[in-house]
Amino acid sequence: MGEGAAEQDKTGKAQGQREGQRRLAQWVRDYRRLPGIPDEFLGPDGAPRAVWSRFFDAFGTLAPDEVERRFGMADRHLREAGVTYRAPGDSADRPWSLSHLPLLIDEADWKQLSAGITQRAELLELVLRDIYGEGRLVAEGALPAGAIAGSPEYLRPVCGVPPPGGRYLSLYAADVGRGPDGRWWVLGDRTQAPSGAGYALENRLVLSRAFSDLYKSMNVPRVAPFFEAFRDSLRARADRDEPRIGVLSPGSFSETYFEHATLARYLGFLLVEGDDLAVSDNRIHIRTVAGLKRLDVLLRRVDSNSLDPLELDASSHLGVPGLIDVLRKDGIVVANMPGSGVLEARALLGFLPALSRRLLGEELKMPHIATWWCGQRSARDEVLSRLDEVAIEGAYRRGVPGFDSNGPVLASGLDAAGRQRLVDAIGARGMDYVGQEVVRLSTMPVWEQGQIMPRPFVLRVFAAATPDGWAIMPGGFCRIAEQADARAVSMGDGARAADVWVVSDKKVSTASLLPATDKVRIRRIAGVLPSRAADNLFWLGRYLERAEATLRLVRALGSPSGPNKGTAASLQSAERIQRLLVTWGAISQTSRTAPGRIVAEALQSEARFGSALSLVRAAQRTATSLRERLSPDAWQVITEMADRLSYEVEDDDSVLSAAELTLQELASFAGLAQENMNRAAGWRFLDIGRRTERAINTARFARQFAYDEAGDEDLDILLTLVDSQITYRSRYLLAPILAPVRDLAVLDPYNPRSVAFQVTTLNEHIAALPSLKEHGLIEQPQRLAVAVQSMLATAEAEKLEVKTLFALEQDLLSLAEAIGLHYFPHGTNASRPEKLTGLA
Repeated sequence: MGEGAAEQDKTGKAQGQREGQRRLAQWVRDYRRLPGIPDEFLGPDGAPRAVWSRFFDAFGTLAPDEVERRFGMADRHLREAGVTYRAPGDSADRPWSLSHLPLLIDEADWKQLSAGITQRAELLELVLRDIYGEGRLVAEGALPAGAIAGSPEYLRPVCGVPPPGGRYLSLYAADVGRGPDGRWWVLGDRTQAPSGAGYALENRLVLSRAFSDLYKSMNVPRVAPFFEAFRDSLRARADRDEPRIGVLSPGSFSETYFEHATLARYLGFLLVEGDDLAVSDNRIHIRTVAGLKRLDVLLRRVDSNSLDPLELDASSHLGVPGLIDVLRKDGIVVANMPGSGVLEARALLGFLPALSRRLLGEELKMPHIATWWCGQRSARDEVLSRLDEVAIEGAYRRGVPGFDSNGPVLASGLDAAGRQRLVDAIGARGMDYVGQEVVRLSTMPVWEQGQIMPRPFVLRVFAAATPDGWAIMPGGFCRIAEQADARAVSMGDGARAADVWVVSDKKVSTASLLPATDKVRIRRIAGVLPSRAADNLFWLGRYLERAEATLRLVRALGSPSGPNKGTAASLQSAERIQRLLVTWGAISQTSRTAPGRIVAEALQSEARFGSALSLVRAAQRTATSLRERLSPDAWQVITEMADRLSYEVEDDDSVLSAAELTLQELASFAGLAQENMNRAAGWRFLDIGRRTERAINTARFARQFAYDEAGDEDLDILLTLVDSQITYRSRYLLAPILAPVRDLAVLDPYNPRSVAFQVTTLNEHIAALPSLKEHGLIEQPQRLAVAVQSMLATAEAEKLEVKTLFALEQDLLSLAEAIGLHYFPHGTNASRPEKLTGLA
């Protein structure tokens, strides 16, 4: 750089700094700090804290349009990645709402916070060991028995069961906020299956990309070392060198399923559900397409009481029958240990300071909300005497027993009858209630319409147990309330999330979760494929292929050159398409007289299960269960198709345009699967689904439009539906003739759209899949596929009849059913031997 250029660069930077300082001063003037509430942006003296001044000095140098561009980039990434959550009671996923400004915490403040979290995690581990072990705390009066036994999370079946791997708590989290004295206060403990770490990871990825220069300049430690330490600690607790680890999820209808998939993909674990697992030989095994495979560690995201219907909640379909007995026999490491959720009870909060002195020999480094458990007479009397000054909460669950609110109940806000009902309830069964100090959460700045505004927040900090002690995630999961006077925050209450930056004055490590190359064992197959995942991949392929077939019928019927020209032959062809759409459930019987209405209904009817929109949505629901296996590009294509077909079309041209564009997107997905998916069992089942459905649809098309008396109009439609017009014209230079068209659509093994091509490909896939029986005989799916291939290879186009085509269609349907029964069994049929041959 020349001297003049260097001088210009200095001048530009100086101007940018002055502009940033000017904007910061303006934001401070406009910032309406809430009276009497601690604020993260402004210190007690009303001036911005140093860490925020540093941030906004740099942020203010960005032009307003550049700021909006980067905010838009962050929102677009969340949308394209499909980041979602589901609030309690929701029937559909909500898009993830991320604040565009991070929560900033300086390094010194973070050290104090980390020390308090570490101490608290160690204390709770010791309390759990005693509760489910010797029971000295209860026996000696340090803990009331009722405060523990009253919790639905106290599990008697695991009493006296030492935790395999040596730890009750593998992952702990605490919800914290800054108290009126400026110190961090604990609002609640999360020991059951702490959620939010995966979302914290996604928040970091989004914001660090949108503001990469600013992120680097603030010296924010990466979160990868925390996840690496957590992963390695789980591996170390298993009893073999290369353990298989699974993330146990309730399934795609879970509130935080996206997070489960994110953690599984990022950590390299298998995402499993209860139906994927079985007990055999005092071990937990995964049901895979290659038989039962041993599972060594289970990172559970299912509540404890739902883990084993044999010994816990008998109505649960989320767990594994026999899991508790396997734990007794040291056959599986479960993180966190079942029953650990008992420590989330608010009833225990008031006893923790004394327990810290007893078990650790020191005071709690981080205080929590003053809490009185009404199961003790003295505490109950204290709460009732100060009823207007405290918030009433449930002792063991969110919400107050007998009241509709999911949050605390304030007696001052009740009418006389409600207040008396609350007093009577506490007096009758005080153990179900606690009184807590009314907490006003500290605030942080959020960006709203070009200004920064204060909003209350809760910070969830995560700690992972490692052989070297507790590792604290440098950051966390922050939730921001929409209301300025919120006393508590949850994602179900319309809150948004924020990334959390721990800011340092020194350069930070650029560590990644990727291990050193000299420590990696080379492998070419990415682990096992659970039967459920294979089933979903199979049906994902089938749903997308069905949608394509429906779209091709819509395009053929609605095209200006299609069968609506007024001639008798054209009307008969149109009638055949309409009958096919009715049979497939794409349109209703009553709409068959109006062509314009037919194509619109077949394209995007919400009520018809066979419409293109319904089929794409079915594919999207199935893909949701495969989030850890689909690339972001593949997920984006499926989402865009569903969005496109959801838009209301106004005329026939719009219908055809939507159909054409969706067909192009289906081709894009097929290309992604063909070029980007590893050629392991997962790809094969996706392609098996596509090939099976395409073969069935093509046979049906041939039966409908290549019947014995078919004319040019019908044969031309068939060539269009199987995308073989160009191939036919280049071969024959003639108008469509029955035998050549039948040969091209059904028997030609070189046409990628023919039935024969699909069956040949199916035979190749099935031959490469594991053989599951010891007798060595050809198995049912391969037997059927070989038989169909032999028939097609020896058939002659001139002798094909409609009844032969119908029999072919039925054989293909039987093949699809045989594949499902063989590779995706349920119930007692799911317990199968290890694979003998083939690809896992």
